[in-house]
Amino acid sequence: MSEIKSNIVNKILVIDDDESIRKTLSGYLKKLNYEVYSASNGLEGIETAKKEIPDLVITDIKMPEADGFEVLKRVKEIDSHIHVIMITAFDDMHSTVKAMQQGAYDYIEKPLEIDKLKIIINRALENKRMSEKLSSFITDDVDDFQLENTLIGKASSMKNVYKKIGQTSSSRVTVLIEGESGTGKELVARAIHYSGLTKNKPFIPVNCTALTESLLESELFGHVKGSFTGSIRDKKGKFELANDGTIFLDEISEISPNLQVQLLRVLQQKEFERVGGETLIPMKARIIAATNKNLNSLVREGKFREDLYFRLKVVSINLPPLREKKEDIPILVSHFLAKINKELHKNVTKVPAEVMEMLKNHYWVGNVRELENTLMQAVVLSSDDILNKENVLLRKPEPGEMKEVGVQFITLAENEKNHIKKVLDAVQWDKNKAHKILGISLPTLYSKIETYKLSPFEEKIK
Repeated sequence: MSEIKSNIVNKILVIDDDESIRKTLSGYLKKLNYEVYSASNGLEGIETAKKEIPDLVITDIKMPEADGFEVLKRVKEIDSHIHVIMITAFDDMHSTVKAMQQGAYDYIEKPLEIDKLKIIINRALENKRMSEKLSSFITDDVDDFQLENTLIGKASSMKNVYKKIGQTSSSRVTVLIEGESGTGKELVARAIHYSGLTKNKPFIPVNCTALTESLLESELFGHVKGSFTGSIRDKKGKFELANDGTIFLDEISEISPNLQVQLLRVLQQKEFERVGGETLIPMKARIIAATNKNLNSLVREGKFREDLYFRLKVVSINLPPLREKKEDIPILVSHFLAKINKELHKNVTKVPAEVMEMLKNHYWVGNVRELENTLMQAVVLSSDDILNKENVLLRKPEPGEMKEVGVQFITLAENEKNHIKKVLDAVQWDKNKAHKILGISLPTLYSKIETYKLSPFEEKIK
């Protein structure tokens, strides 16, 4: 019985009008056991590509009849998975940039360096083999875990966030969103606004760290003409512009003590004055505030007013850091790749298992925002449809970042209160189940509920 060979021989097409380069390159590739075809001009090369469907095309750029860019375009129309390596002049930066923009896998400079060419060929063919083995990672079911096409995730912690969004969007209750930078606090605020009573009303975001105290005061409340130097006309503030919609106060922890007093008064009296004005203006807007700091700790340190804290925290939503919901990373990668491909007109759809593990095991200091930026960079650097490991440039966290990010120091009593509340919420306030899970008697549970003034979420917002 004759032996059946299982090894597949890769086909390489060499296109160059310089006969010496064409013959030298073809001879070298044949010695490496590739099945080699050659063409002396672009049109001949295109016809050969149609007939043979090569795995790889190596083409010069400057050729008669059809140049390398036309070859690149036509070869990709024949089969988008054929990798094309362009031969460029050493000093022709413009052609090199154009080749990569139009989808070339890589380029080699004249005079040809054989060792460099061999590395590029091996990498191109290996990527093509990997691409054929991998299926598209961008899945249709990503929509099943989205809210208003903004929030992504199916982790239990994110489902709790969705639940609170649904409950708060049907009322005008004040909401405090807490979470590290990059977790999507403004996305949650927008989801609350656009999925409920206020969806057809203005959504006015204000970054409390972007302005000085005096400018922020004017920005929030407006001013009357002549109230300070440069105020040449009356100006409406954000509270007025929001009308009966939503004003989103991002990084609320950064406002000054004076502004804290003014904001408290607005929340209590539902009215305000423009800077320099005397007329009281009704405050109709719903307030959603957000912070990446632990406001409770700032209250204890005397840096944030306790009465304002409780006025803002009628309902609180805590966004988990990405490292605490790693099961969401694959679906986030799928979502962001689809989005980035559309924005950049790319087609990076395949993610090797080792790359996904690398993403899942990374300590994402910048959370979801950092993941999106990392994927954006990797897609820009990609020459084919694979998210290659060498293009995923992960930022190594500073030692202090890993220790400090997400760490919140609370008392034992606060810890016990939070834990009991989580258990009660998890069992829909079935106290018979809860006391068994907690390992305490039923009377003790009732006592703890009374001591900590705990109540179901639904009762808090009625």
